[in-house]
Amino acid sequence: MQAIYLDHAATTPIHPDVLKVVVETMEEHFGNPSSVHSYGRKARQILDKARMTAAKSIGASDKDIIFTSGGTEADNLALIGVAEANKNKGNHIITTKIEHHATLHAAEKLEKEGYHVTYLDVQENGTIDIEQLKASLTDDTILVSVMMVNNETGVIQPIEAIGQLLEQHQAYFHTDAVQAYGLLPINVKELKVDLLTVSSHKINGPKGVGFLYVHPDVKMTAQQYGGEQERKRRPGTENVAGIAGFAKAIEIAAEKQQERMQQYKHYRTLFLEQLEKSAIDFSINGTESERVANIVNISFPGANVEQLLTNFDLSGIAASSGSACTAGSVEPSHVLTAMFSENNPCTTNSIRFSFGLANNEENVVTAAEKVGQIVQRLTK
Repeated sequence: MQAIYLDHAATTPIHPDVLKVVVETMEEHFGNPSSVHSYGRKARQILDKARMTAAKSIGASDKDIIFTSGGTEADNLALIGVAEANKNKGNHIITTKIEHHATLHAAEKLEKEGYHVTYLDVQENGTIDIEQLKASLTDDTILVSVMMVNNETGVIQPIEAIGQLLEQHQAYFHTDAVQAYGLLPINVKELKVDLLTVSSHKINGPKGVGFLYVHPDVKMTAQQYGGEQERKRRPGTENVAGIAGFAKAIEIAAEKQQERMQQYKHYRTLFLEQLEKSAIDFSINGTESERVANIVNISFPGANVEQLLTNFDLSGIAASSGSACTAGSVEPSHVLTAMFSENNPCTTNSIRFSFGLANNEENVVTAAEKVGQIVQRLTK
């Protein structure tokens, strides 16, 4: 049985060219980039080049890039670091009910410490209401955090409109761009964002690496203690091999962006057409909004997540009930609960399929055929 991977929103297979860079760097350039000798200087050169690659990809300066251990650390640093450094200006933070748990749990921690957090609703199409955001802003608001693309539904949020709204407000604007990066064009100046989160393993790079873009005017408190790496904002010896691989993945993603978007759109169309041929009952969550091409979240009435995922896995199909952090959990999706309601069947019968490097036309169609057969059997 040929296994088919349809969970690229959780993580992606490493690109062969990226793997070569990681191994080569580990073998040949193992120096500490903080060391002054030749080994250290070579590692520093690799680090500096990678930082410029990362910065260029979002229209930023290399001085504004902080390498982290991934998206979670970057989100934590953005929320907690900014909140602690700016509490003299206010204690109000605005985010949404559909954020990744890296953001939501950081916000909950801040609430316990006395900060006031507003969690914006989303409409049934999965997007926030700009008017609600506008009404939620106060003189005490110091940070607004809204993800660019939702990791469960693929719905794109109106980041540019939010940036324009906040331009004359003291609040900093953070966006978690983990699911958008490499697929959508991103320019921090045009979007008017102050902080932006990216993760390597979502774009066929190594795990354990990410970056946080921080506008030079943003005041932020480091959340770790140690050396003076990353301009004193994130201490610890940098993961040079991982960062080198990340930079290679960024280059490939930039080069292949348009091609990948068209390819994933084609895969999604093939997948949905085959499901329709199976004559099963299904609907797409977030279908009334703009979405990225590689993610589709489908509700199967009469089925439930646990049954579906178990049977898919037994048939060699890897999919997810939502974010990677809750994969395997039978709890209702917090994203779909926010979109519909707590008791809506969609919250416990929906599956996320996400396309990427591990796919081709043949395995996408085969997967859809198997999904159709399984759903038919489970919903008889």
